[in-house]
This record gives sequence, structure tokens and C-alpha cells, in this order.
Amino acid sequence: MSEKRYFLQTDPYRVPTTDGKLIEEHFGLATTRTEAFSVAHMIAPPHWSEPHQTPEFDEVTIVLRGQKQIEIDGEVVVLTAGQTIHIKAGARIRYSNPNDQECEYWSICVPAFDINTVHREDD
Repeated sequence: MSEKRYFLQTDPYRVPTTDGKLIEEHFGLATTRTEAFSVAHMIAPPHWSEPHQTPEFDEVTIVLRGQKQIEIDGEVVVLTAGQTIHIKAGARIRYSNPNDQECEYWSICVPAFDINTVHREDD
């Protein structure tokens, strides 16, 4: 019998947060010990934001509903439902949802998201 060539995720890891944001990691370091990439489903509450960061990984964001504001090296980009963005490693970024509605999105990081390589600033 051969080894399975797939992994069906039925129990994503819910990352503990203190800011009201829902983070469910489906693949990555916390769930599957996958270092090459991570995939997470997120819901950012209204008026949520993170500190600036300069990650060592690329990140693709896919917005399902709402709006997500991203400061990228001083430029402000607002993503809406159906839009995607690829941000390369080394960019100084800040994610936020300055709106009155939730923002639901997926995030893919290559290599996987790692708290030790995201380099969040103390804002």
C-alpha cells in the first residue's frame, strides 16, 4: 500500500489572539509542521490593526468580504472582496481594518508564517 499523497484538514488550529481577530491555520508550523508554506483563514473585526512588520516571507492575501487596508513601504492599498495581493518578503507592512464591518480573508505565506520571522515593531 502506498503512502497518501494528500492531507485533508478537518481541524484547523485556532490561534489565540487578544485583539478579537479570528485566525484558523489550516496548514503551517502550528498545525502540520509545514515549513514551506502556511494557509490561514482570518476574520478581522471592525477597527482592528496590527503593528508594522517586516516579514522574511512572501504573503498572498485573498479578500472574501469587507475591506482590508495595507500600508506597504509607506503606500496605502485597500483590498475589497474578490481582490488579491502578493507582498514580497522584506516590505515594511501594516495590516488593518479601519471599517465598521468585518473583513474575511485567506492568507498564504511562503515560507510558512513564523512569529520569529515576522519582525513586528512595538507600536
